[in-house]
Amino acid sequence: RRDGERREKRKMEKTVLRNTSLGAAAATSRSVRNRNALGVNTNTRGNRSTNNRLERLRVSAAGGVDGQVKWVGNRRKLDLNKAYYPLGEDVDAQKKVWYVVDAEGKTLGRLATMVSMYLRGKHLPTYSPSMDTGGYVVVINCDKVAVTGRKETDKVYYYHRVHRPGTMKTETFSELRDRIPERIVERAVKGMLPKGRLGNKLFTHLKCYGGSEHPHEAQKPVDITSLIDKKPKDADLAAVRQAVGLE
Repeated sequence: RRDGERREKRKMEKTVLRNTSLGAAAATSRSVRNRNALGVNTNTRGNRSTNNRLERLRVSAAGGVDGQVKWVGNRRKLDLNKAYYPLGEDVDAQKKVWYVVDAEGKTLGRLATMVSMYLRGKHLPTYSPSMDTGGYVVVINCDKVAVTGRKETDKVYYYHRVHRPGTMKTETFSELRDRIPERIVERAVKGMLPKGRLGNKLFTHLKCYGGSEHPHEAQKPVDITSLIDKKPKDADLAAVRQAVGLE
């Protein structure tokens, strides 16, 4: 009988906690995926963290109309009692933002790191590891990308013609630059993308060109070249936030 009373008491406490907005927000804070999606600091705890989370959500919703939140190319109501997860309309290819990067004189590793981040959508509060929340990235002047040290002559690329023993071919960085300069950036970025179907899909959103011309002017890509060598806290993301609808 006592066990039954305890169970009923716990059930009532859970019901009250679930129905109150503060309890719902506290329950939401237990979800790491939701905290990452909303851009909330994962180290905060207690009522102060709940208030901070609600305030940041209100700030993100400032660009909406009539209580709607302006997500990536889409407006949808925000329910604080549910963990946010992108839907099909949030990752629609027709609503994705295009970015352009000039690789002239830029270090290959730093360039590939930023390109892969924008392909995955890690710069957005709607990021989810298992969904394609990023945009399209156009890289121009791939033939003028820079590397440090002696990588120009010592860095070697390996590949097989027909994937049979004895057919392995080697090629240095300078030789690949002369033959197919776009492949240098493509291979660097692909190694930073997730492996599997999601990574294969994200790789198709990368457009690399050896010269300064590209056929994607109609998409009005946002230039993010200046963000390569800057830390996130020092970078000016006003143009990016405006393009994705956060401002």
